[in-house]
Amino acid sequence: MTHRQITGRLLIATHNAGKLVEMRDLLSPYGIEAVSAGEMNLPEPDETGVTFMENARIKAHAGAAVSGLPAFADDSGLSVDALGGAPGIYSARWAGPSKDFKTAMQKVEDALQAKDATTAEKRGCRFVAALCIAWPDGHTEEFEAHCPGTYIWPPRGDKGFGYDPAFLPEGHTKTFGELTREEKHGLPPLGPGLSHRARAFVQLAAACLKKP
Repeated sequence: MTHRQITGRLLIATHNAGKLVEMRDLLSPYGIEAVSAGEMNLPEPDETGVTFMENARIKAHAGAAVSGLPAFADDSGLSVDALGGAPGIYSARWAGPSKDFKTAMQKVEDALQAKDATTAEKRGCRFVAALCIAWPDGHTEEFEAHCPGTYIWPPRGDKGFGYDPAFLPEGHTKTFGELTREEKHGLPPLGPGLSHRARAFVQLAAACLKKP
């Protein structure tokens, strides 16, 4: 399969400041000029998909159509085994209109307690990231990856965003909320490429990016 290369200017189809920081960090070695949908005051499309990839695709195609630029969109969230995969694609909605993730993390904890999922063995979860790049002519590139871990309580750390303080990645002693940006999503040699977004980005970079 021949992949299309990303060159020049790229729209990052997000209004989420935390995701924007991570995406710009990941793109920085490739000489890509990245502008966000928020900075361009573009409307946010309705995310009507039933999977992470469907929602990423909706955002990428909407961004490309409005901006005339290749658009890079991410849809990601937390999937908790004991909750049947919830909050999943509704991860942001659990935080409500005010994006209150302290409340969202408490909702997950309350749901786990209701399921009597009080031990680490019953608290398996994963972050999922689906990345989609869409060009104005309709061409699409798609990549998806997971980062497995355990939902912990109480949350720890004030770094990252979203559910990061309650997520302990497999094989580690620090939560995503305690890790530095380099430790969480930095790619070698700066970091281990640990996060779900970094893992998906490794696939994307191999297919669609070249360092200058």
